Amino acid sequence: MKQVVHRPASLTDKVFHFCPGCHHGIVHRLVAEALDHFGVRERTIGVASVGCSVFLYDYFAVDVIEAPHGRAPAVATGTKRVLDDRIVFTYQGDGDLAAIGTAEIIHAANRGENITVIFVNNSIYGMTGGQMAPTTLLGQRSTTSPYGRDRLRDGYPIKMAEMLAALEGPSLVARVAVDRPANVRKARRVIRRAFEMQVEGKGFSFVEVLSACPTNWGLSPREANKRVADEMIPYFPLGVMKEKDVVDVL
Repeated sequence: MKQVVHRPASLTDKVFHFCPGCHHGIVHRLVAEALDHFGVRERTIGVASVGCSVFLYDYFAVDVIEAPHGRAPAVATGTKRVLDDRIVFTYQGDGDLAAIGTAEIIHAANRGENITVIFVNNSIYGMTGGQMAPTTLLGQRSTTSPYGRDRLRDGYPIKMAEMLAALEGPSLVARVAVDRPANVRKARRVIRRAFEMQVEGKGFSFVEVLSACPTNWGLSPREANKRVADEMIPYFPLGVMKEKDVVDVL
């Protein structure tokens, strides 16, 4: 039988540690496919944050820098400015990017740094015990919101893609999901486009990926996929929020 699907060369052969039903493995593959497509693996540097992305170096066959919690955009900025011929991307979760790292991501985006940011939003702190995150939905239960997120006490879930799209600096801002095959195909195209922007020197690109966390949601993988479709996507609508042509040389 002919093999028609292969492991991307930009991924190692190490088995993922992610929980059953977690979407990180899918997102890892899509990023690796993009690196393979542009033939940039040998000159790519990933910047991992604290959280479920912390073992990025185990799974990607590229150089990886470990950044302090929330500081991946700052580390990526310094790396790209010093090694401007490299392809530099960050891989971050919502507890990292949208909480302690809010300042870093906003200012890196506003400056239009020529980096690519992959933001995995599963609406909860995945690795540290299931606490409420900035993206936790109203009414969603977590270890720190056992009765559900209350807008009067906790505020509203932050829409990072819309926030960054309002800035002048970013060249591409989009939100995708990987809960079903059709959405995975769309996510593949958008993530590839995000890296293409950097390859072409067009500046800051940001892709938010809606993801399931069955373990901390207390759901089966099937139920978690349904929750992404029924609850997350209506609040965090999919699509390209901003894409612009950049004519100035970075």
